Amino acid sequence: MTSYALLRRDEEIWQARNFDVVILDEAQHIKNPDAQVSKVAHRLKGTHRFALTGTPIENSVRDLWSIAHYALPGYLGSRKDFAERFEKPLSLNPPDDSVRARLSRRLKPVILRRLKKDVAKDLPDKIEQIVYCDLKPKQKEVYEKLLRESKASLLEAEGGKQRMLALTALLRLRQTCCDLRLLGLQDVKDEDASVKADTLNELLEEAIEGGHRVLIFSQFVEMLQVLVPDLAAKKIDFCYLDGQTKNRGDVVKRFQENEVPVFLISLKAGGVGLNLTAADTVIHIDPWWNPAVEAQATDRAHRIGQTHVVTSYKLITRGTVEEKILALQDRKRAMTESLLSEAGEAKLSASELMSLFD
Repeated sequence: MTSYALLRRDEEIWQARNFDVVILDEAQHIKNPDAQVSKVAHRLKGTHRFALTGTPIENSVRDLWSIAHYALPGYLGSRKDFAERFEKPLSLNPPDDSVRARLSRRLKPVILRRLKKDVAKDLPDKIEQIVYCDLKPKQKEVYEKLLRESKASLLEAEGGKQRMLALTALLRLRQTCCDLRLLGLQDVKDEDASVKADTLNELLEEAIEGGHRVLIFSQFVEMLQVLVPDLAAKKIDFCYLDGQTKNRGDVVKRFQENEVPVFLISLKAGGVGLNLTAADTVIHIDPWWNPAVEAQATDRAHRIGQTHVVTSYKLITRGTVEEKILALQDRKRAMTESLLSEAGEAKLSASELMSLFD
């Protein structure tokens, strides 16, 4: 038994062995075939090879190819063939339904899928709610200015430069929707900076008064750090985890075993691999266009061992790019259900990316 980090470091040890069975858990770690850990995993020698994952596709159907190449080398063809036959047609908007059906038929004999409802029949319900809020006047002013400038820049840009400019603009627009303090602007008063901080405070007050314990996720570490002094000022005890946290196990144990009401978590650092069933409320401060990533984060609480109904809130600012991201999520869920009933094409195509500025 080893970790993915050690697998990469100790490749010589593993290459010297011929295994009867090799099992990869959390196999989405090898979703990128160009990553060193994926290359090492692909070279493991085993008579029988299995890949276990709750998220067979996180970014694009290329993830499937990489995992399948480990478990059944050659089953989905070479990487180049797979890209031509499946990846490119499925990245179109709309995707090619005949190609999607063909890939689904190809995968069916080699994938054993079990839903949470099949293995945890007594698991309480999960309730998902969207909480809409309106940008504060200062936020709206900054947002509209950024949007105008971004559209003007994109009209002048071409090719790869356009995509890079679009991604940068989207980042700043999403930060504006969260909190103006994330942009590093001067002379922004705390009370003018974030409608989401106000909305979050209301949700937290109601949840804590009701005896609930809350996980708060954001893709922006800076957003979590903005919340820290607010919680401290209100004397609300909390745990905190991001990519820089060294004692992850101790932090999780403290939340699980004590009555700490709030856990601030970076989506990237804590969206998978944690068991946080002490919480029964999840709040996503900002949306991500891959719904599988958000679902994985919510399922830190909604998993075996949970005895309460889990309520998940998603904070969305009206009339902004966040509403368009919700629409993207719906389209990707449709792909998900038709291909693997759980995973689907999640990568942003060029047309999808530019549609966010319409």
